[in-house]
Amino acid sequence: MTSIITGDIIKSRSLKNPELWVTALKSALAYLNPDTSQWEVYRGDSFQIEIDTISKSFISAIYIKACVKMISGLDVRLGIGIGNKTYQSHTISESNGEAFIFSGETLEALKKEKVNLKIKTNNEVLNKELNLYLKLASTFMDSWTVSSAEVVKLSIEQPNALQQELAEIIGTKQDAISKRQKRAELDLIWELDTMFQQKIASLS
Repeated sequence: MTSIITGDIIKSRSLKNPELWVTALKSALAYLNPDTSQWEVYRGDSFQIEIDTISKSFISAIYIKACVKMISGLDVRLGIGIGNKTYQSHTISESNGEAFIFSGETLEALKKEKVNLKIKTNNEVLNKELNLYLKLASTFMDSWTVSSAEVVKLSIEQPNALQQELAEIIGTKQDAISKRQKRAELDLIWELDTMFQQKIASLS
C-alpha cells in the first residue's frame, strides 16, 4: 500500500516568473522524496509524488502547501490517494494502481467542489470523516500569509526545534515565531496529523 499526492498550482499564470514557484515546488518534492523517479512536475503547473509511508501523506501535503504559499498570491490543490500500486515504472507518471487512480479522481473532484485538499481510500466511511476534518482545516490553511506558511514549513522540517531556534534560522525574535505559529494554527495541524496517522493505520 502506498500514497500518491496529485496537485496543481492555483493562479500559477499570475506570476510573470514561473521559475519562482517551479523551483520552490521541486525543492519541496525532493525534500519529501529524494528519489526523483517518484515525483514529477508536468503540464506546466501540475505534479505528482509518491509517499511510501501512508501515515506521512497528510503532513507531506501540508508541507507542499506551505512551500507554495510562501510565494505571495499562490495556493495549491492537493488530492491524496491511498491504496495499492499494481505497476511500478521508472517514472511515476507511468506507474499505476489504486492509489494513483484515487489521487487523480480526487484532484478532479476538488476543482468542482472548490476545496483545496481531499483524500480518497477504499474505505468510504473513513473518507467521509477525514475529508470533513480536511475541509475544516482548509478554512484557516487557505488563509495562511507568506510568513505563516514559512513558519509551518520550517516547523515541519524542524519538529523538535524550540521557538528560539526557529527564530534564529529565520532571523527574527522568539515571540514573532510564537505569534506566527498561533496564526497558522500549527497546534491544530499537529493534532490533526496525529489523528490522521491513527485513522490511516486501520488501512494497513
